[in-house]
This record gives sequence, C-alpha cells and structure tokens, in this order.
Amino acid sequence: MPLPPISQPKLLTKALTHRSALNEKKTDSESYERLEFLGDAVLELLTSEFLFKQYPNQNEGELTAYRSALVRTEMLAKVALEVNLDSMVIMGRGEKFTQGTLNQHILADVFEAYLGALFLDQGLPTVKSFLEEQLFPKIEAVIAQHSFKDPKSLFQEKMQAKGLPTPFYQVTSESGPDHKKLFVVQVKVIDQIMGEGKGSSKQRAESAAAQNALEQLPGELL
Repeated sequence: MPLPPISQPKLLTKALTHRSALNEKKTDSESYERLEFLGDAVLELLTSEFLFKQYPNQNEGELTAYRSALVRTEMLAKVALEVNLDSMVIMGRGEKFTQGTLNQHILADVFEAYLGALFLDQGLPTVKSFLEEQLFPKIEAVIAQHSFKDPKSLFQEKMQAKGLPTPFYQVTSESGPDHKKLFVVQVKVIDQIMGEGKGSSKQRAESAAAQNALEQLPGELL
C-alpha cells in the first residue's frame, strides 16, 4: 500500500517539517511537533484495538508488551523508511549535514506526525487501513522472536545467563530545548560499550541502547 495522500498541502507540510527548517526560515509552516502529539494518541488507540481483537486470550501485561514493541522508536522508524517518509522530511541544512533524516528518533516522530495529519484529513478508517498494511503485520515476527520483551530486561537476562554483571547505562550527551530533549546513552558491561541509543527521555534512550546491544550480540549469546 503506497503512502495515502493527504489532500491538504499545508497539513502535510506541517507533518514533515522539522524544527531545524524553521530556524533557517526554509518554510513558514509549523514544525511537526503538535501533529506528532496527536498522531501518538491515534497510534496508541488503533494499536490497542488491533491487539485486543487479534489476541483475545492474552492478558493485559502481554498486550501491553506487544503494543510497546509495535510502537517503539525503532519499529516506527523502520516503517517510515519503508514508506519513504525519510525522503520527504523538510529539514535545515545543518540537520541534513548530520544525517538527521536517518535519525531513528526523527523518523519515528515524523511517522506519528503523518498519522496525525492523515487522521485530521481522512479520519480513523484511513489511518487504520494504513497501519493494518504497514505496521500491524510486524507483530507476528515480534512474537516469534520474543522481541516484545522490554529490551533492557531481555539484554540483562542474556548477560546474566552468561555469568556477566548487570549492564550499566550512561548518558553521554544531552541536547535540545527543555521541551524537546534528545538524550544519547551507552550501555556497558564490564567497561565494554555494548550499544548506544537515542531518545526523547533517558528511559527511551536506554531502551534504544539495549536494543542496539541486542542486535549486535554474537549468535551464541542470542
């Protein structure tokens, strides 16, 4: 399913505009942040409804874990790339120079903003159809690979199973205004850096770092 078109050009521009473009006055539009707020709520509602109906025998905790896996930053960024949203983002030159369009955090934000715009333009049914095509089918692989577990808990389990100490998370940088912070976190085991992640909160950055560490583990540790 191709990216559903949004009939209101100004609305689409808002959904795709990064704050850096405003700083360089490349557009007179707002940034995507308000639409991201709306899209996040729409995404949570429709994902919850899908999982509730799809898995009638699962309890609240399991459904919550499934939902977290589907709406986590890495998953949303992956879908954003698959539907080519990365090529549509309006950014300042400085952000582009640092490959901002490849930043998972930005891609996930834009994906949620696009959902917010699509909801305003065409309503829940269209957003639901789009998610049923692009996002919801990924739950099968999530369940098969047990990747619905919290990345931090799963990484810690794997380290302890090998007799290694509890992973340690360290914030290496913090940037952005108070309302839009970006944290960079490294996860270490016995002073060895195992992974790195970014997020709008320390918790999200730690989760992303743990996920990155899991993806880099050698086969015998998986």
